[in-house]
Order: sequence, then C-alpha cells, then structure tokens
Amino acid sequence: MIYLDNSATTKPCAEAVDAMMTAMTENWGNPSALYNFGIDTARQLKTARHTVAAALGAEPDRVFFTSGGTEADNWAIFSTAKRYGKKNKHIITTAIEHHAILHCMKELESQGFEVTYLQPDETGTVTVDALKAALRKDTILVSIMMVNNEVGSVMPIERMAKITHKLCPDAIFHTDAVQGFLKIPFAAKTLGADLISISSHKVHGPKGVGALYIAPKLKSFPAYLHGGGQEGNFRSGTEGTPAIFSFAAACAAGAASLKEDIRNEQELLSYLADQLSALPGIHLNGAHAAPHILNLGIPGVPTQNSINILQDHGICVSAGSACAKGHRSHVLDAMKADPDVIDGSFRVSLCRNTTKEELDSLITVIREEILPRAR
Repeated sequence: MIYLDNSATTKPCAEAVDAMMTAMTENWGNPSALYNFGIDTARQLKTARHTVAAALGAEPDRVFFTSGGTEADNWAIFSTAKRYGKKNKHIITTAIEHHAILHCMKELESQGFEVTYLQPDETGTVTVDALKAALRKDTILVSIMMVNNEVGSVMPIERMAKITHKLCPDAIFHTDAVQGFLKIPFAAKTLGADLISISSHKVHGPKGVGALYIAPKLKSFPAYLHGGGQEGNFRSGTEGTPAIFSFAAACAAGAASLKEDIRNEQELLSYLADQLSALPGIHLNGAHAAPHILNLGIPGVPTQNSINILQDHGICVSAGSACAKGHRSHVLDAMKADPDVIDGSFRVSLCRNTTKEELDSLITVIREEILPRAR
C-alpha cells in the first residue's frame, strides 16, 4: 500500500506504539491514586505533559489533554462563548475552517451569536487586512486555522493574533493547529494565540488524544468537563494515560527530526507539483504552502472515480477532508474554484515516511489511467 492521506491520519510511529504497550501492560495505574503505583503513573503523566509542551513550545502547566482536535476546538469555542457571551456576541472565523469549528459556529448562531465568516482568496489564504476590517468593539473570539487541511494554505497567525489583541484587547484568539503542529515551525509562547488545538493522530501518535493550549492569562477559562478535577480542574475524568504517553512519544520523535522532515517533505511536494503541472488537464488548487498537502483537480473525472482507480493500484488519497464524508468541498467552493475542477479534485498528503518512488507511482497512475478518462 502507498499511503498518501496523512492529513486524515498518520501511521503511529514505533516510539508511540512502544509507549502505549508499556502503559497498558506495566504502567496502567490511575494517576489520581494515592499509593505508589498511582503516584508513579502521575509522575509519568507529568513527564508526558512536559514532552508535548516542549514540542509545542508551551508552558507545561498550560497544556491540557483532550480526546482529540475536535474536542479541543469545541472546548475553545464554547468556553469562550460561555465566558464572554453575556456581554458581547460577535465572533470571527473563516469560511474554510474544519467542520469541528464551523459546526460549533452554527450552534452559537442558533443561540444568538453573530458570526463573521472571512472569505479566502483564490489560493485559500485569508489576509490580515480581511481580519482587521471585520474586528469590532464587541468581538469576543477570533478562530482561524493555522494550515488549511484541504489545500495546504498557511495563515499568518502571529500577525492575526497581534492585530486582534491590539484592536480588541479583551477578545480571545484561537487557532486550530491540528495540521500545523509538527508540520510548520511555531512556538505557543511566542505565537500570540490564546488557545491552540492539536491532535495526536496527525503526528504519528494514536487516535483519541489531543490537547488544548490555554495561555497563562486565561486562568479563569471555563471548564469543559466537570467531575474529579483532573487536568487542572479544566477537564475532569481519569486521564487516558496509554494514549497520552503514546502521544508524548510521537511528539518527542517528531520534534527531534522536525527540520529534516520539513525539508524533505517540501522537496517531495515541490517535485510532485512540478511533475503534475507538466501534465495537461491537471489543476493544482490553492497555495500548497504547507510542506505536506497538495490538492489537485482533473475536470471530467469525478473525484470518487480517481480515488477508486488509485485504490485499485494500492494508492490511498482523499476527497479533501476525510471528515466531510463525500460532500462537495466547502473550501474549494469558498475559493471560487471552477465547479468542474471541484468535482474532480482530491488531496494528496505526505508525511516523513513518504518516498519519491511512491510519488512516482502516483504520477504514473494519474498519467496513464486517470487523465485518459478526462479526454
């Protein structure tokens, strides 16, 4: 199998698998227990938190584990609304967010909040000027993704956070960094975002775990789950230590090779883009500024047909977001892409294990099996 759908999920690395197996067979104590077995697990949980925080460039006591990126996004959105919603009700996001954000916004709109959806340009990028024009005195939250999961555009988050805090000092700035974490370099301490969502299974860790970074200034941020007071009383419930320890191991491995991984993926993505651009009938969609995401459209060949042909050759790609489940891409729609291009588009996403030979196989199948069907 040639796996080129790494923005949907990644293969857990050996370090992550080993950490999970050890946690499940040896270090399976409850970290809230007051005897040595539980206390030892609590120490390991603290170490895991420090490891994830180091990879994120964050203060360890401001990283709180969740069940994944979707929960982190929901927590960020709904707790901000709970904190400020009695006073003001204006929120800014973009039209090309992941559905974990967009569906939260629709729910808040039903509760009386006003949401401004910033539109992208033809590359899938939202500008600082567009954000600046939308900010108002009653803005309580800005939520803008770091890297678009379908077309790989990279948003100027640091500048966006800065202008938000300058013009709306009381507003909270959140970024969904699920596709940016350990893909493009940034540090939570200096990024300027108040809330940052990340996910384990996008960085060669297990599914079912992620984290929300909550900046130090938000010490009174509303809790998401109530109960035994775990995760600093923000998210109660016994911590899923096998998944958390595995996530930490994946973060340590990814952080150690980050510069090399980015360089290799950028070279491979540029090679792929150059090779595909030379083929007639292929449209490259968006900026593909992130090192791991390339979206292409082949008018005349429906997306599912291309996916099926590639699958027959053992190649896995995606119809945009894996969470969209076959619906037309709202991202390409917002970019005002040609409808024929949208209907023939799919996403290729790389990881540190991707090889040039795998991309050559993809190119061959596209050239010899898919493009002839467009003629």
